[in-house]
Amino acid sequence: MRDGEAPTLLLGLGNDILGDDAVGLVAARLLRNELQDDVEILESAGAGLELLDLLEGHERALLLDAVLTGEHPPGTVLEFSREHFQKVAGPSPHYAGIPEVLRLAECLGIAFPTELCILAMEVEDPYHIREGLSASVERALPLFVGRAKQILSRWGTQRRSLDPTSSSTYAPASM
Repeated sequence: MRDGEAPTLLLGLGNDILGDDAVGLVAARLLRNELQDDVEILESAGAGLELLDLLEGHERALLLDAVLTGEHPPGTVLEFSREHFQKVAGPSPHYAGIPEVLRLAECLGIAFPTELCILAMEVEDPYHIREGLSASVERALPLFVGRAKQILSRWGTQRRSLDPTSSSTYAPASM
């Protein structure tokens, strides 16, 4: 771990000007007010090999991101662990996806999180330039943030108040 880093990383991924693609960034910002110093919170519009630098040296990492599979209704929260990425299922739009990044880190002997969780929300449209989340993603945001809180709680992360049912800005969604 690099000097000054917390053992746990919360990494919000996305792009603020691509509508629903920003859901990971928005969730990370909501959580920022509730987390103590033992969780490092980063935001990034990068992907692929950039993840090597961002994840290096942390014991645990929770990634928050948007996903468009077309297999779930928008607002569905999906959870993936390191084991889900042992095999490459198809090419990544980021040139190097999580499976390639994990293998490269292992080959290069890079200290990588032993606990890795990717929390993704199925979104409507992460490709067109616009600010703000779609209505379905906005409604599901409290569920997304709540699940992130549960994961951090399970990891024993110290927090000011990480009650999974509360959010400083949004009321829990009924889904």
